[in-house]
Amino acid sequence: MEYVYAALLLDAAGKEVTEQGLLDVIKAAGMTPEEARAKAMVASLKGVNIKDVIKNAQSMQMQAAAPSAAPAGAAPAAPKKDAEAEKKSEEEAASGLASLFG
Repeated sequence: MEYVYAALLLDAAGKEVTEQGLLDVIKAAGMTPEEARAKAMVASLKGVNIKDVIKNAQSMQMQAAAPSAAPAGAAPAAPKKDAEAEKKSEEEAASGLASLFG
């Protein structure tokens, strides 16, 4: 996770996310950097605009937090259970249990 944070920090500072940059940030934080992990992080971020990813993630959070359009006081509709599907599910569960006992 520290390599993700290091990449975010470098990007926020307007610097290019490089292996050496990641290693330097990790080392400055008092940890022992691993070249393989830094190399993997740089490879995974190749062609990714971090600012756009953060912006999209924030807009997705806001959409998820938006209240639904249901009228006030209306109870949510309970999902209808298909009796046949429920029976089939019970049969599958029973056959699974039967296999435990031989």
